[in-house]
Amino acid sequence: MQKPYYQDSAVTIYHGDCREIVPQLGRFDLLLTDPPYGIGESKKASVRTNSAKPDERWRCRVPTNYEYSEWDSELVDNETIKMLIAASSFQIIFGGNYYQLPPTKCWLVWDKENGANDFADCELAWTNFNKAVRRIKYLWNGFQKARPEERYHPTQKPLSVIKWAMNHAPDSTKTILDPFAGSGTTGRAAKDLNKTAVLIEREERYCEIAASRMSQEVLAL
Repeated sequence: MQKPYYQDSAVTIYHGDCREIVPQLGRFDLLLTDPPYGIGESKKASVRTNSAKPDERWRCRVPTNYEYSEWDSELVDNETIKMLIAASSFQIIFGGNYYQLPPTKCWLVWDKENGANDFADCELAWTNFNKAVRRIKYLWNGFQKARPEERYHPTQKPLSVIKWAMNHAPDSTKTILDPFAGSGTTGRAAKDLNKTAVLIEREERYCEIAASRMSQEVLAL
């Protein structure tokens, strides 16, 4: 078994390919992940610079240059998605509308309150929950955020949104898998909600960021 990149009492991080690591991990209560959508967001992010001035109203840093990368150049193959689903009892897959997933009763809808621009008004997460569609409204538009929050990854989800999604899983949910971990928001949410998580990330610079976020004290809900 591969040695963890980082490990504490709640979160384990592996640096590598989830297709190789997940089969060695056993079964989880919940798969909560945000896989690549194949829309080239990593290439778009590479052109961002640190030239913009911060807006004090939103108490956020200047934009980060995320560097050129190929991680969002294509969708994850169907066999990998099936393998990840088989490793978990319940699933929340952000961007599930890009994938060939079964019909579901419960989509989780994140309304980003973007206003009039070229970005999507909402993001959708596919689940296998036997409950009605649920929605959260949470501003996340450049410097404008519902709450101040550092942004480490071009497709990072707000911590509050991930906690909201996680709380829609059955109360018995204790163990969580995120095989496309990015900057580790799923692990941070799991730790804050007294659950355990295994994160897998292919790019080491994000493993380092995720490990740093896990080492922080438990954050307020």
